[in-house]
Amino acid sequence: MSELINFNKLDDHIALLTLNRSDAANAMSKALLDELNKYIVEIEQDSSIRCTIITGDGEKAFCAGADLKERKGMTEDQVIQAVRYIGASVSNVAKMKMPVIAAINGVAFGGGLELALACDIRIAVNTTKLGLTETSLAIIPGAGGTQRLTRLIGLGQAKRLIFTGKPVSTDEAINIGLVEQLTDQENLLNDAIEVANQIAKNGPIALKQAKTAIDKGIQADIETGLSIEHLCYKETIPTDDRLEGLKAFKEKRKPIYKGE
Repeated sequence: MSELINFNKLDDHIALLTLNRSDAANAMSKALLDELNKYIVEIEQDSSIRCTIITGDGEKAFCAGADLKERKGMTEDQVIQAVRYIGASVSNVAKMKMPVIAAINGVAFGGGLELALACDIRIAVNTTKLGLTETSLAIIPGAGGTQRLTRLIGLGQAKRLIFTGKPVSTDEAINIGLVEQLTDQENLLNDAIEVANQIAKNGPIALKQAKTAIDKGIQADIETGLSIEHLCYKETIPTDDRLEGLKAFKEKRKPIYKGE
């Protein structure tokens, strides 16, 4: 039986996770989520990995969301637990200490878009569509969509997308801030890896602290956010990497960071 998630390590410092259910639009079955969570733990424990890319197999779908075929025959309580597991898995992606890039190779609907929203940066092929389509099925986004989408694109646009349930083109998605970069199918992975390499060359402790400051600060008032930023900044001061950065700048060479 083939793996439902393919894990590859690129250029020493980049993890690539590929949802490997293209025959089912890379939908989130329980087995796929089990593998995703297993690899999240493995990646987080590998101090050499500084950035993670998540993408989907094939060209049609990044992830079409929950596996509705698997959901057939479930009781109401089982459905609630299944949605809770998707939400917890998506949150595990959001909680990863390193930057995470969603390389959106095809449609991202429902839980698939919620997975992309849990990533820090979204790069999408310019021919696909994205949407939280749950209200068309008489439910609501249940894996963080109502919260993460609102924080990303604002109250009015989030309500428009969720209330209508209508997918948007990538041209509209980049205009409203739903994705950060567009590319074509041929160059998607290379473009994502290029961004990941630009990230991974920087100080790994600084990357973690910057992500913490942004993610925690956005949930607080400005004064609390500034305090969070200061605390995160202080964590970078006693590091060898900071001294290496200064030394490399003085010597006009590229720094060699070790995460120490």
